[in-house]
Amino acid sequence: QLAESGGGLVQAGGSLRLSCVVAGSTFNFMDYAVGWFRQAPGKEREGVSCISVRNAGGSPLSYADSVKGRFTISIDRAKNQVFLQMNDLKPEDTAVYYCGVAEFCLMDYRMYDYWGQGTQVTVSS
Repeated sequence: QLAESGGGLVQAGGSLRLSCVVAGSTFNFMDYAVGWFRQAPGKEREGVSCISVRNAGGSPLSYADSVKGRFTISIDRAKNQVFLQMNDLKPEDTAVYYCGVAEFCLMDYRMYDYWGQGTQVTVSS
């Protein structure tokens, strides 16, 4: 009941905005945290960013060092959506991006119980 969208092919320096819609009755979106992760071929899934939905300010927020200053995570609680705005994309950002739901904002994929199907992001040099 998570669905990512917004991936695509973009040149280095470009931008993409990923969306994660949380739907269904399995859990209450407002009680959890949502994280964005990515996985490149042959590599382990790594945390990109996460945000607490239950806290009004979204804190705690977390970003991987590799994306700080370039990526921004945000929430639209009315639409059960979490966004990842990605600017100044680099070829090393190429991966399948997943959103997941967990009790807390953590950058460890093993703490997440629910996942979307992923969306491919490809950055050409």
